[in-house]
Amino acid sequence: MTSTDMRKDAEDSGPSGYAAARLRLLTEEARSGPPRRAALSRLTDEWLTGLFTAAAEDLRGISLVAVGGYGRGELSPRSDLDLLLLHDGADSKAVAALADRLWYPVWDLGLALDHSVRTPAEARRTAAEDLKVQLGLLDARHLAGDLGLTSALRTTVLADWRNQAPKRLPELQELCAERAERQGELQYLLEPDLKEARGGLRDATALRAVAASWVADAPREGLDDARRRLLDVRDALHLATGRATDRLALQEQDQVAAELGLLDADTLLRQVYEAARVVSYASDVTWREVGRVLRSRAVRPRLRAMLGGGKPVAERSPLAEGVVEQDGEVVLARAARPERDPVLPLRAAAAAAQAGLPLSLHAVRRLAATVRPLPTPWPAEAREQLVTLLGSGPPTIEVWEALEAEGLVTRLLPDWERVRCRPQRNAVHIWTVDRHLIETAVRASEFTRRVSRPDLLLVAALLHDIGKGWPGDHSVAGEIIVKDVAARIGFDRADVTVLSTLVRHHLLLVETATRRDLEDPATVRSVAEAVGSQSTLELLHALTEADALATGPAAWSTWRGSLVTDLVKRVAAVLAGDEPDEPATAAATAEQERLAIEAVATGSPVLALRAQTEPPADDTEQPPGDPEPLGVELLIAVPDREGVLPAVAGVLAVHRLTVRTAELRALDLPDGVEGSVLLLNWRVAAEYGSLPQAARLRADLVRALDGTLDIAGRLAERDAAYPRRRGVIAPPPRVTVAPAASRHATVIEVRAQDAPGLLFRIGTALDDAGVRVRSMHVSTLGANAVDAFYVTGGDGSPLPGEEATTVARKLEETLRA
Repeated sequence: MTSTDMRKDAEDSGPSGYAAARLRLLTEEARSGPPRRAALSRLTDEWLTGLFTAAAEDLRGISLVAVGGYGRGELSPRSDLDLLLLHDGADSKAVAALADRLWYPVWDLGLALDHSVRTPAEARRTAAEDLKVQLGLLDARHLAGDLGLTSALRTTVLADWRNQAPKRLPELQELCAERAERQGELQYLLEPDLKEARGGLRDATALRAVAASWVADAPREGLDDARRRLLDVRDALHLATGRATDRLALQEQDQVAAELGLLDADTLLRQVYEAARVVSYASDVTWREVGRVLRSRAVRPRLRAMLGGGKPVAERSPLAEGVVEQDGEVVLARAARPERDPVLPLRAAAAAAQAGLPLSLHAVRRLAATVRPLPTPWPAEAREQLVTLLGSGPPTIEVWEALEAEGLVTRLLPDWERVRCRPQRNAVHIWTVDRHLIETAVRASEFTRRVSRPDLLLVAALLHDIGKGWPGDHSVAGEIIVKDVAARIGFDRADVTVLSTLVRHHLLLVETATRRDLEDPATVRSVAEAVGSQSTLELLHALTEADALATGPAAWSTWRGSLVTDLVKRVAAVLAGDEPDEPATAAATAEQERLAIEAVATGSPVLALRAQTEPPADDTEQPPGDPEPLGVELLIAVPDREGVLPAVAGVLAVHRLTVRTAELRALDLPDGVEGSVLLLNWRVAAEYGSLPQAARLRADLVRALDGTLDIAGRLAERDAAYPRRRGVIAPPPRVTVAPAASRHATVIEVRAQDAPGLLFRIGTALDDAGVRVRSMHVSTLGANAVDAFYVTGGDGSPLPGEEATTVARKLEETLRA
């Protein structure tokens, strides 16, 4: 459909003709992106111009002006129409009547309209009071009426903006920062707001406004393309949802990807992240330049007076060979020769991070354009400078982003390309893969005093997830990749072996500590065999904590840290030559014995609650206040019978208590006391609010055991009363038997979507299968539960292989139902 055809439809049929032409334009598969946005703007221009011309009795002293996104000619399918009816104030009644004739047809078609009616003086005054109005007027475009009136307003608004730049630009920067604080960073969010998040369309518009002030200009390379990609995604989102939305929700990403002809939602997110990264980096550079220019303008008159009117010379302070500081940035020295010095990018980056200063845009671009590739293997200085950069703490992030923006990181580490801007689709991770790797290095820099080889710790932190760009287990793929990368960087064979071990087993400690029985010698021996040496164990311990802290708040806690530390101590003992003792039945404590005797005497369960805390490790500082609670120890003694595990798990679920660890065993009673008692020693935490009273828990447990408390019904009622938000469809549960995990029990591992009552359902299924749970280890990461159950047959021995497989299969079928 040509623009001539659309104009004829609009002119022939009025609003209905415009609506039909608009619909045909939006459903044309051959036209999308900038051509469609421009065509939609032209079609809308022609329709509004026709409305204005038909309604206005006199075109002098009045004009119709498009502002904001419409002023830029960038109409998305569901964009607002930003319109200003500008008049000279001569006939207010005629202006009001004209406004009605313009706005009502727009509303009648169901189009969103952001409108105002003002004189030029009112428009300037409003712009002076409201920065958002000022920004919209910078994109003012004449549609119809008195062209001179529109041109005069554009000229005065632009002049006002440039004259008031020292005041308005800091205000605009603060507005951008506040919005970023509210909306987050577009390049890391799983459900980003394409417009409001940092690095989105609002920031791109702010950069245009900075350029219009003549104070500074944004880096142009890639910026227009990034902005176009974000607009294309928003167009597809509008068409896919039929709504004026800027939030790219999870459930709509596959449809938006298909609309854009992309492979899948991950490809879509990666393109969004890449575009946002360009905008964010351009914003950082631009606002830094704005600050520098405004500071120099404020200081220049005093300096000129002091220097007798001469031009001030910027001071340059040496930082490293070929690298100096100038005006708050790191730049190349005048004598620097990047084409002869392949280590210079790493030396400049390390010097900048150590000084806590940004790398100047000019320096990074000069390095990218002229520097030679490093030889293979790298010289020792290059390796040392990389380690220095990684060990510099938080300033490393900004410097690394500057290198990455100009492609220097992938030149140094070609395997980085596969993880760059790669999304991580789980609630635990708050960063993309590449940013998580840098965050891990930053966290690891805090632990360099804990290890004998900080260089290996920092490089392992940088590369531990490098395998996520490849199919299969990322730890296995990463082990292969890191052997090549470490050798290329210049590490010797022994160090390469250590690094590959760290990458292969970077999840080993936390997964074992939270999912396996640490009292079982087989558990400790398996970890010792995988790690191999005390020095590697020391590095792996620090890497484990750095990795978890860099993942997100759900991945680490004092409780997890205490379990990992306990495991490390046991493994260290084995590596030192001590053999772990076979687990023996622990003697009952006085409190446990008291509870057991009371349970036998009353024939019903008894329990006790006790808060548990853990002191910090010896090499960490004690934070102010009380130690962080690890949860509450729940001791339950109950006469031995079937159904104890599902009953206890169900009561805890009803009371919104989260189970962190659990142990269940038969207790030997003192001489003279007859009966069999099960002792449950569980650690729990309140999901919301405070813990319930022990008396209430006991009363409900009695009812659950005698069948008068319908746990399944109570949980179903709660789910119905508080339905979950619609979101991504969770993958199905998976139940497996861990091979050779224990000599004393069969370990059944359950991976499922966390939900209230999950442990109750598992306990019921295991009870129905006739197996006894000896202990269990519960781990919840975001929305994912990974629980390990040590089970035995009725005789207390591990299940035969075929029976274990059958139990696991039936449990999986139950959870999938």
